[in-house]
Formats: sequence, structure tokens, C-alpha cells
Amino acid sequence: MTTMTTSLSDVRPVGEQLRAWRQRRRLSQLELASDAEVSTRHLSFVETGRSAPSREMVLRLAEHLEVPLRDRNLLLVSAGYAPVYAETSIAEPRMDSVRAALRQVLEGHEPYPAVVVDRFWNLIDANAAASFFMEGAPPELLEPPLNVARLSMHPDGMARNIVNLGEWRAHMIDRLRRHVALTADASLAQLYRELRDYPGDDHDLAPPPSGGEVVVPLRMRTDDGELSFFSTIATFGTPVDITVAELAIESFYPADERTSAFLRERAGW
Repeated sequence: MTTMTTSLSDVRPVGEQLRAWRQRRRLSQLELASDAEVSTRHLSFVETGRSAPSREMVLRLAEHLEVPLRDRNLLLVSAGYAPVYAETSIAEPRMDSVRAALRQVLEGHEPYPAVVVDRFWNLIDANAAASFFMEGAPPELLEPPLNVARLSMHPDGMARNIVNLGEWRAHMIDRLRRHVALTADASLAQLYRELRDYPGDDHDLAPPPSGGEVVVPLRMRTDDGELSFFSTIATFGTPVDITVAELAIESFYPADERTSAFLRERAGW
């Protein structure tokens, strides 16, 4: 089943919402009007409710404001138009090609870990190598929906084995903070506050870059010695479905030969 997702109980006037998104993006009316090729006067009238925007105008402004697809639906509903972006369950048959593409990327990344997460960092899929990060975690952290951000930063999760926890935590908290700023999502903001407030003496400050690294590493303590990873994040390039737009693939790579050899041996390569 394909659904249209909007929070109809939280609908504010479309002009008010557009103004909030513009301010969140730290754009002046002049800057947004110039980018969207509309007059500043018209934009002002839309924001104050003196002028009703057309469907095309709502979508144009939302595009320039980088409004997430689910929130574009909310803008359209607020303006009196039908939502245009579907939200399709990843299990639906029409998502077969998406699932196949994700599985191809995950399996192609073996023997190195890779995961697919949704907007809330909940695990959608993972390759076999990703089980390394889940070993030893308490069952409550692994129950569906498994939240990857929570697993990585919870004191009883991966955090107990992260050597550079302060540095990694600062990196993760900043990623979450920027994600909250981008989406203005209340649930993400709650997750951000939860993870930010986890206890730990080395959580307060991350050390400055040493100058010898080009990315923030994830350094893990194991019985076989210290392992080091870095990661990349990939998304779909031209999504028009909310579910697809909110998927992200995080692929972990060995940052040294010791880690590469460990992962190859673990996979039996």
C-alpha cells in the first residue's frame, strides 16, 4: 500500500511555515526571492498571508529552501493542495528495484561493514560484516527498530569499545544536530538530546585534529588489537518518494592494513 504522509493535526498557514523554513536556512526575503526568481513583494505577501501561493510556487520555494519531501506535502496541504509525494513501504513490490540496488551495494562492500538507515537512523538493512558492530551489545539495543546512532553511542553499546570516544561522539552529535536543523523533526531532536546527554567523563570535549588524519576515524578496541575505520554516506540522487529520499547508506572502510586484514580473515577471504 502506498500512503501520503502529512501531519494534518499540526498544519499552520503555509506562509508561516515558509517563513520558518527561510529563517531556518538563514536566508533573507531578498535572497530567497532572488534564488526562486520571484519578487520580494510577492514573497512577503505569501509569508504574511496576504497572497495565496500557487501549487507551483509552493513547490518552487520548497525546492530552494531544501525542504524535505514529507514537509513539502505539509506545505501543499496547508496551501489547499493535495500532497504529491508518496511514502511507500520498503517492503512493497514497487520498491523491488530499490531493495535490489541497496542489497547490491551492501553485498558489494563485503568484507567491510555497511548499513542502510532511515531518517531516524533506524536500521533498514545491513551486510554480514556489519554484525561486528553489534557484537556484545545488550538485547534491548538490538531490538527492532535497531537505532544505529543509539547503538554507537550508548554506554552499553559500541561506546564501551570506542577508543576515541570523545572525538567520535563529537562527530556524531554534530551530524545529528545538523540533521535536526535540516529537517526540523521533533523525534530527531529528541534523539539528539538523548544521545547528547549520555554520561561519560570523556564526552565533554573532543581533541583538536592532530594534523595527521584527513577524516574522523572510528577506533575500536578488540581482543585482537585496535581497529580503525572511516565511513562514507550515500543517498539516492533523484528521489520522488519519501521513503527513498530518507534512506542513507553508510559504508565503513578500513583505515589501516591491520583492520583490513582482520575483516578479510573474519569473512573467510
